[in-house]
Amino acid sequence: MRGTRGAPAGRTGRNFRLLRLVPTTNNQYLPLNLPVMSHTILVTGATGTVGSELVKALTNRGLTVRAGVHSLIKGERLRQLDPGVQLVEIEYSRPESLRVALTGVDRMFMITPFSEDQVEIGKRLVDAARQAGVQQVVKLSAAGAEAEPGIQLGRWHREVEQYLEQSGLAYTLLRPGGFMQNFLNYNGDSIRREGQFYMPVGAGQVSYIDVRDIAAAAAAILSAPDSAHYGQAYTLTGPAAVSGHDVAAALSQATGRAISYVDVPEEAAAQAMAQAPAWLRESMLELQRLYKAGYAAGVTPTVEQLTSCPARTIEQFAKDYRQQFQAPA
Repeated sequence: MRGTRGAPAGRTGRNFRLLRLVPTTNNQYLPLNLPVMSHTILVTGATGTVGSELVKALTNRGLTVRAGVHSLIKGERLRQLDPGVQLVEIEYSRPESLRVALTGVDRMFMITPFSEDQVEIGKRLVDAARQAGVQQVVKLSAAGAEAEPGIQLGRWHREVEQYLEQSGLAYTLLRPGGFMQNFLNYNGDSIRREGQFYMPVGAGQVSYIDVRDIAAAAAAILSAPDSAHYGQAYTLTGPAAVSGHDVAAALSQATGRAISYVDVPEEAAAQAMAQAPAWLRESMLELQRLYKAGYAAGVTPTVEQLTSCPARTIEQFAKDYRQQFQAPA
């Protein structure tokens, strides 16, 4: 099988490409302006927290990247990373959009949305990749997905992992721990406005990982020679397990303002998520119980083994994102 290679030398000033489905008279769908080329990597969920960082990491390596997006408007910001990034609109309920997205693709990084039908979506992506002749699928999973009986989040990921393992496709599994960036995504408002963030995890320590390190590990795998990582499952963590108070101390040091962690009862956390669907609320509360019990504190050296760079600390994360945690003017 062919390996994924970098872009040819001197290939600068590439035109931005937009992939669209064009209906024909017999109700079939054909791609418009679809470049068919080898050594193309499809990233699904490309505008998300991990996906956008991976697009950046891959383009920095000079690789040909196709960004699968739900909204072309949101996908426009990926043009700033590299004008040669190909945008393709993916609707998981429309098999023809998956066929177009995977045309000419050698490798796929599979990110499924956090939705009630995420298992079905994952299986559809695996089926479409097999039909398209994709050479390798790298799946973004979650730490502990292999645990029995595990938690619901892990079981969802494990079901798709097993489907991928049995598909006959060459695969690699990435199982990261909790994201450092989630303190910005989910707690950023209260940190900026109140100087506090609230979680029902007690003194539990978690080996949070910076998503930039997930992207770096994924890029190393996707740019490696054929078969280098086939059939492997990698658990990715930060360099140390930290508590909520440790996170608050790092943010305080980086921003120069007092930021504190407030441990709240699970009932209060459930009430704060009262408007969320039951499946989402219950799965998040279960994850937080895991954190509180200390079951997410394990640390692995895998990031450095894959990337030759140490995983970022919570202090480095806080320093790099300090402006986004500042109080509003």
